[in-house]
Amino acid sequence: MAINISNLTLTNKNIVIVEDDLSSIRYYETLLDSTGANVLVFHTGKDFIDFIKKGKGNIDFVFMDFLIPLINGIDCIRIFRKENKYIPVVMVTAYSSEQAKTDSYIAGCNEYVLKPVYPEKVFSLLEKYLNSEVPFTITR
Repeated sequence: MAINISNLTLTNKNIVIVEDDLSSIRYYETLLDSTGANVLVFHTGKDFIDFIKKGKGNIDFVFMDFLIPLINGIDCIRIFRKENKYIPVVMVTAYSSEQAKTDSYIAGCNEYVLKPVYPEKVFSLLEKYLNSEVPFTITR
C-alpha cells in the first residue's frame, strides 16, 4: 500500500524526536513539516526524561535513537513506559545486532528500524500508529 505523503495530516499530534545527530534531526523536521504535527526535539536522553517527568506535554509518538548522550535509548524507553504504556515508540538506530533489537523490544519499543530511514518508512509508521482507527498493541 502506497502512502500519499502530501495527504498525511497530523495536526494537533505531538511527535517527539530523541536524537543527538543534527542532520538526522533536520531530516525528521523537514519530513514532518508538511504534516502539521508539533515536533519536540531532545538532544539527550536526560532532556527527554526530564520533560516526561515534569508531565507538561502530551506525546503522541516517539522516534528514539539507540545511542544518545547521558541516558541511552533503551533506558529512556523503560522509564517512559512506566507511565506511558500505549504511546508508540520506534527505536531508530544504526545498530543491527540481535541483542540491541531484543533489548529494545524488552524495554517496550513498538518497532525497531535501522538507519537510514527513508521517507516512505517514516510516513508509513506515522500512518500506522497515528491515523489508524484500530488501537495498536506493543508487539514483541
